Amino acid sequence: MGKGSHNTRIEKHDDEQQIDSKSPHRLPTLSEIKVKIPAHCFRPTVTQSMSYVVKDIVYVAITFLVMWQIQNRFQYGFLLFPLYWYIQGTLYTSLFVLGHDCGHSSFSFYPLLNDIVGTILHTWILAPYYTWKLTHNHHHKNTGNIDKDEVFYPHRGEPYEESIRDDIFFWFPGVGWFYYLANGYAPRNVNHFNPFESIFYDRHLFGVCSSLASYLGMCYLMYLFASTYGFLTLFAYHLIPVCIFASYMVIITMLHHTEIDVPWYADSEWNNVKGQLSTVDRHYGHAHSVIHSIGTHQIHHLFTKVPHYHLEEATEHFRRAFPDLVRFNDETVLFAFARMCKIFLRQRSIQGDVRVFTYTDNNNKNSKKTCTN
Repeated sequence: MGKGSHNTRIEKHDDEQQIDSKSPHRLPTLSEIKVKIPAHCFRPTVTQSMSYVVKDIVYVAITFLVMWQIQNRFQYGFLLFPLYWYIQGTLYTSLFVLGHDCGHSSFSFYPLLNDIVGTILHTWILAPYYTWKLTHNHHHKNTGNIDKDEVFYPHRGEPYEESIRDDIFFWFPGVGWFYYLANGYAPRNVNHFNPFESIFYDRHLFGVCSSLASYLGMCYLMYLFASTYGFLTLFAYHLIPVCIFASYMVIITMLHHTEIDVPWYADSEWNNVKGQLSTVDRHYGHAHSVIHSIGTHQIHHLFTKVPHYHLEEATEHFRRAFPDLVRFNDETVLFAFARMCKIFLRQRSIQGDVRVFTYTDNNNKNSKKTCTN
């Protein structure tokens, strides 16, 4: 595929038309896309954004208190812990998405408010807000770029070899989130807890250190809680839901950037529009609205300033105006992760001269599709 062409797998839904993935066409500019979306979709309000914060915090508190009462009042109340873990882990993911808005300044027009709210929300779920904000924005600036993206990019010149780490990643994806925070994604490693990493140092040092200091404060609060109620209580009520949230993070991040026939570009072939359009919308079933429509990922990547509560509306306008650019996969998310995780692990190793790369549904690791035009 040459520069400027478009290769995609598109599900046909309602008035969305199917296109021939081999047909070249000119991609619109960001400005041409933006004019098709109502202007109010780009304007967050403090009142609306904060209302979601308050609502989600109340839901988290109620879920905790209900489980606490059930466990202490009923002999077999502990049997409901798996349900609690799923619900609370999902709600923790919703907190993360709100902090994610803060990191993109789509929460409000006030940077200080964004960073304060984002730090509080992310610190509660053990995510280092400011350092992740910086690496995540780096991801947005290089989405779909094999040579510069932040995570889940194809590896050049590294032959695939099965390892126990692949099995751990497949069965316990949340482990991958904490590994990423501590080590980054090889070979472009970044430690999110080291304020002296080159991406964090200098003008971001105050924000990074403030965020990490808050993280240490959260660790101390957990120590006090464990000292009073026991570590097992901390583990059951907070740390396991954090692990569920971590699993959401890995699954969401991978599936929105990894799918059959979704292209990855070498730096020489990449441009911003092509990269941002190489993302996939997915629906998370009953959890979709709870985690604030994070599945509407194409619009989020095209325009990070759209707050989560306008993503669905903006996506509708985008799909009507540019049906041939829509990437949507309605496969059940866990099935999609199981399928694409195996394909990703076996096909992510590519040759050093590959300029455009796509995954295929051929499980033979030696026959994956690559383009070296």
